[in-house]
Amino acid sequence: CDSFTLYLYRLNTDVELCQSLRRLLADEVVMSSLDPETRRVAELFMFDFEISGIHLDEEKRKKAVNLNVRILDLCNEFLTGTHLPNKIDKHVLPEHIRYNFTAEGNYLQVAGLHADCPDDLVREAAYKIFLYPNAEQLTRLEELLASRNSLAQLVGYDTFAQRALQGTMAKNPETVTQFLEKLSDQLSKRTQKDFEMMTKMKTKLNPQNSKLMPWDHPYYSGVLRAERYNIDPGLYCPFFSLGACMEGLNSLFSRLLGISLYAEQTQRGEIWSEDVRKLAVVHETEGLLGYIYCDFFQRPDKPHQDCHFTVRGGRLRENGEYQLPVVVLMLSLPHSTRGAPTLLSPGMMENLFHEMGHAMHSMLGRTRYQHVTGTRCPTDFAEVPSILMEYFANDYRVVNQFARHYKTGQ
Repeated sequence: CDSFTLYLYRLNTDVELCQSLRRLLADEVVMSSLDPETRRVAELFMFDFEISGIHLDEEKRKKAVNLNVRILDLCNEFLTGTHLPNKIDKHVLPEHIRYNFTAEGNYLQVAGLHADCPDDLVREAAYKIFLYPNAEQLTRLEELLASRNSLAQLVGYDTFAQRALQGTMAKNPETVTQFLEKLSDQLSKRTQKDFEMMTKMKTKLNPQNSKLMPWDHPYYSGVLRAERYNIDPGLYCPFFSLGACMEGLNSLFSRLLGISLYAEQTQRGEIWSEDVRKLAVVHETEGLLGYIYCDFFQRPDKPHQDCHFTVRGGRLRENGEYQLPVVVLMLSLPHSTRGAPTLLSPGMMENLFHEMGHAMHSMLGRTRYQHVTGTRCPTDFAEVPSILMEYFANDYRVVNQFARHYKTGQ
């Protein structure tokens, strides 16, 4: 992957390729004969050349390629580091809370924030240990920020933010800042009210230690929801079995888009883990639209992130046939047990809908070139279909269609 990425960065600083494209873009007769999509792809290639430093001399172009590669490496190293557990000598923690963490000899491993734990001390310990400043991570982060800044300035931008946002709907850092400030102003009163409610709840449950701390918000907001709606969030899970949620998505896609999802048999060597499932996406009149590989379950050494990625983009082949898209949906769901199927929390269910929104974006795109298919569009617009799916996941009229208790059918 690294070698391939380096090759692409080199193509983005290839002067001959760029000059050839420039001649094409300057030829009005040729440009007017091209369809809008081909013109758009040509303009996007020129945009890639420009933000990669094609205007620089050879030495600076090489430096830009090396900076791009280094930035990619640092991003991967940093993200991997964010998921690693922190270890602490078990004698540092009071004996009565040690059982909450994984023991390893004389050490305890803290692999998360334990945000749902009712014990204030467990949440505090997890927060302080898991988020304890890590010298290696800080060094990586500082080098990453410095490398991004160097690259941006080398290719002619004041900041990395300007370079990163130029090809998006937002276009520039000023628009983003205005949006965030406007959002913050709109939310500040509501947020203040939420904090007051959480403080009251903590005073009621823990009068000896009633000050609201950074590790308290997820827990007390959950307690308030449970009290207000008279249901513990944990009680939702039996209604959200993975099977019920997939049936819900199938029904929603059928009614909205005339699309059905069918489980497909895989061939030997086709999948990278036994629990990966392959879905065929079929339209009621147009037939097969593409394939989704569902890599839904936790396993050792699997990256702990929910995401959608493309294996093969859709495009029109030279012979007039359409190359069908192939994508992967990756989640980190718990496995089923002997007594129960895989049960999703409301948050997991929302994530499943979100990622499926990306997958549908990839399936439904019908473009001549892979360069602009599906989610290969402005980064901020790529989130629109997936966030639309979150609205469906949070709408009673939709949830009511599929949420069924796996035992009682209620």
